[in-house]
Amino acid sequence: MDAFGDLFRGMRARGSLFGSSTLSPPWALHFVDGAPLTLCTVLGAPGWIVPEGHPPEQLRPGETIIVRGPAPFTFVDAPGTRAVPIACGEHCATPEQGGTRHRRGWTDSGGSAGATTFIVGAYPVCGEISRRLLDALPVVLRVGCGGEADPVLDHLAAEVATDTPGQQVVLDRLLDWLLVCSVRDYFDRPGSEPPGWYAAQRDPVVGGALRLLHDEPAAPWTVGSLADRAGVSRSTLAKRFADLVGEPPLTYLTVWRMTLAADLLTERESATVAEIARAVGYSDPFAFSVAFKRIRGVSPSEFRRTGALVRA
Repeated sequence: MDAFGDLFRGMRARGSLFGSSTLSPPWALHFVDGAPLTLCTVLGAPGWIVPEGHPPEQLRPGETIIVRGPAPFTFVDAPGTRAVPIACGEHCATPEQGGTRHRRGWTDSGGSAGATTFIVGAYPVCGEISRRLLDALPVVLRVGCGGEADPVLDHLAAEVATDTPGQQVVLDRLLDWLLVCSVRDYFDRPGSEPPGWYAAQRDPVVGGALRLLHDEPAAPWTVGSLADRAGVSRSTLAKRFADLVGEPPLTYLTVWRMTLAADLLTERESATVAEIARAVGYSDPFAFSVAFKRIRGVSPSEFRRTGALVRA
C-alpha cells in the first residue's frame, strides 16, 4: 500500500452518518462528541461551520469541510444566528432527544426558502497510524467544487434521497470515499503544503522506495538494498529521498516501524515485546526497545501499560 493509503487503514465510517438533516433557518447544531475527525457537506442552501476557537467557515453546496477534533463545533444558518444551539453527539438517539443520528429526523423545512440538507460523518481515529494523517491536517480543511470529490457528492445526494435496504452501508462507504478524495484534493491544490512524503509519492524514484517501505516494513532494508530495488544508485536515492521527504530513508523507516509497533502493542495484548519486534523487522528485542524509546519517548512495555501517546 502507498504511504497515503496506509494512513486510512484504521479510519472507517460505521454508522457514523449523523443525519441527512433537512433544516430551515434559523438553526444551530452543536456537535459535542469530540470526534477526532468530522466530515461535513450540504445539499441545498449554505450554512456555516463554527469551530471552537476558530473563525466561522461558510459551507456552500458542493463543498466539503473537515474539522479536526476533539474540540466541538457548531453548524449554523448564519453567524450570530438567533437559534438556540441543540447539542448533538454520537449517542444522540432521536431528534426529540436533541440528536440528528436518525436520517429521517429534522425534516422540518416544508419547502421553505433557505432549507438545507446537512450531512455529517464522524470518524474515530484508531491507533497511531491514522494519527499521522491527523498531524498533517489543519484544524479546518475546506475542499471546494470542481475536484475529484464532486462525483462522490452526486452519489451521496442520490442515496440520501432514497430509503433502501443496506443504505447505511452504502452511505458509510460513500463517506469513506469522500474523505479520501477530499484530503487528496486538499493536498493537491495549488499553494498547498502537503507533507513531504505525500508529494514524494509522485517521484519515480522516491515514490517507488516509499511503496517498498510500506509494503515490506519488516524487510532488512539498507540504503543500498532499497536503491537496488528502486533501480538507482545509493547516493541518488539517499539525496532524492532526503530532499523530497525531509529525512533519510532509514530514518523514515524507523519512525514508520515504531508507528506500526505502537499499534501492535495495543492491538495484540498477548504478544510479547520480542514478537512485536520481529513483526516490524527487529531480531533483537533490546535494539527494538531502544529504538522505540528514542522515537516514542517511553519503552514498549510502558507504552502498552499506560496507553501513552507520545508523539515522535
